[in-house]
Amino acid sequence: MSTTRLEQPHAIELSQFGPPISSQGSITTLEPQSVIWPEPEILTLALTGSQSSPISKFRTATIICTVSCVSLQYSMLSGILVVGLPTMAKELELSEALLLWPASVSSLACGCTLLLSGSVSDVIGGRKIYLTGSLLLTLTTIAVGVCQTGLQLILFRAAQGLALSLCLPSSVQLITSNIPTGSYRNAAFACLGAGQPLGFSVGLVMGGVFVQSIGWRWGYYIGAGLTFIIFIFSIFSIPVDTKTESQSFAQIIERMKTEIDWIGCLLLSTSLGLTSYVFSILADNATKFLAPLCLTLFSISIALIPLFIWYTRRQERLGRTAIIPPSLWGNAVFTSLCITVFFIWGIFNAVQFFLTLFYQDIQSLTAIQTSIRFLPMVVSGAATNFLTGWLVKRVRADVLVLSSAAITSVAPLLMAVIKPEWSYWACAFFATTCVPVCADTLFTVANLVITSVFPPKTHGLAGGVFNTISNIGNSVGLAVTAVVASSVSIAEKGEHKKVLMDGYRAQSWFCFGVNILVLAVVGLGMRKIGKVGIKID
Repeated sequence: MSTTRLEQPHAIELSQFGPPISSQGSITTLEPQSVIWPEPEILTLALTGSQSSPISKFRTATIICTVSCVSLQYSMLSGILVVGLPTMAKELELSEALLLWPASVSSLACGCTLLLSGSVSDVIGGRKIYLTGSLLLTLTTIAVGVCQTGLQLILFRAAQGLALSLCLPSSVQLITSNIPTGSYRNAAFACLGAGQPLGFSVGLVMGGVFVQSIGWRWGYYIGAGLTFIIFIFSIFSIPVDTKTESQSFAQIIERMKTEIDWIGCLLLSTSLGLTSYVFSILADNATKFLAPLCLTLFSISIALIPLFIWYTRRQERLGRTAIIPPSLWGNAVFTSLCITVFFIWGIFNAVQFFLTLFYQDIQSLTAIQTSIRFLPMVVSGAATNFLTGWLVKRVRADVLVLSSAAITSVAPLLMAVIKPEWSYWACAFFATTCVPVCADTLFTVANLVITSVFPPKTHGLAGGVFNTISNIGNSVGLAVTAVVASSVSIAEKGEHKKVLMDGYRAQSWFCFGVNILVLAVVGLGMRKIGKVGIKID
């Protein structure tokens, strides 16, 4: 039997959740099992599932390439949207009140369905769900390219989010079920992590080129073609999971009834979805919060949280499946990591968005000029991901996250003190370079940790948990910073660009303050995490 041994077992405090076996040999529930790290012994964990039969290096490389490319491709399309949105809004007659919706509705739709998609992926199989998501992403991308109205753009972007929600958790499951713990899995998560911020940064660059040359629609046509190529390649490159592929339809239905916490998914997804929707409305105008619709929806979303907590505690007490076992939140490392992911992804999205506005609205740069200024982000994002994949088993995870968070905090600080007339190289260059560092580092670390505290049979759900937190962080971060910026701008009078710049500075100071909070959370909550992703054959 292949085994994994973790070095420095006393350095990490993670409660592992394993499915206990009943007297009949069937899995009954997920119960917390306290892990006592023997010192100075080495803990040995048996690899299960497909990991017991290692795959070739070539097949490993094709899996990593496949799952990373879809993430990169979708993020690239989102980057094109950010740069091309002013042109798209004018062409499609999208009203000013709905201007943020094409960017936010996709994250909203994706975030609301990730947990359910991850749970379904665990039952039906990661390969089937991933292929379905890739095909749907191809079709919805074509739909965005041919849309004729602003409403169609918003609806098709929402459909893209739903398609992506099928791909993200299943990507994590495909990695953990086919690639053993160690250097290759670390590299896989590093590449998967590189896909999102790197793709977004490339999209920002390419968006300017498309908008001012052949048109923004061609960006989506080309993206759809590339996604379809990835779909075809996936059919042959992703190994067939004989255990899930051999299930009958009746077995799948029975497992979906008993192994998926449908009520928990509904409660949590509805609460998060309503919260994101309200914040998306507030991003346009903070005064809309007092409207009856916003107050009602926000009240419902808040009321669902204690109901969800009560329900999951009851499920765990009765030995039933819970979407996220409540005892997980008692783990300082897991809780701190989730808080950090939420805040960092919110800052990452907000700073990128306001950098675009700064270049275009304050410095009056063209789309291509704006795109060129984002090139350092592409380089630093890619370098950070690959460096993290190499360092993660050599350096304590808390040191990695803490260092990267400190570097990222430089970005909003510089944008808070910058003056529009300053050279690009004085502040904006360094801010743009530092933005993705923590998000990229955190992606690899967080996926390794989160998949380690969920049992192998629920790694699709584990991927859903991470991506749900990051997507909701994206939506809330953009909305809150937009409210901060607009509130300051509305309260002031004077020349238009000066008023806008004061609002942008206010949101930058806000992001810097959140970054300082993240440093405190990481320093206190993750100080015992130790190294992750270690394997000794």
